[in-house]
Amino acid sequence: MRMALREAEKAAADGEVPLGCVIVKPAVLEPAHDGHPAVYDPNPTAATILGRGHNQTEGLSDATAHAEMLAMSAAFQAVGDWRLTGSRLYVTKEPCPMCAGGIVLARPETVIWGVSDPKRGGGTTFGIFDHPGINHHPAIVTGVLEGESKAILQAFFRERRS
Repeated sequence: MRMALREAEKAAADGEVPLGCVIVKPAVLEPAHDGHPAVYDPNPTAATILGRGHNQTEGLSDATAHAEMLAMSAAFQAVGDWRLTGSRLYVTKEPCPMCAGGIVLARPETVIWGVSDPKRGGGTTFGIFDHPGINHHPAIVTGVLEGESKAILQAFFRERRS
């Protein structure tokens, strides 16, 4: 998540809403077998970074250039597939409905975010991640480095208002 925060800082420096995303593939210590899940190396430095991104909607004049979408595109290129099975997606703020839909299609194992978005969140407001009609339900972890994620957003909007 700290790498995602660094991506959010890049967005803020570019005048973009400061969101950052990093997608990693954790190192497997023991593969899944006989109905037991895989065991992953808890050491974060053992993970492989598949993709990273930060908001670039203004700079690219592209409404879809959200941190998650750009990080997923980089990850697809890295793995040579549109499936990100077994990966973890870290993002500083809860994905919007567009990004949540893309995440469901990409099939990461886990989505981790810092700040929830109770007004426009793809998970908390629109229920995309746990909707019964979708074919993939990633594990969701919220509130990781929430204070830092919230602080960068608040500082950005405070500056914009002044």
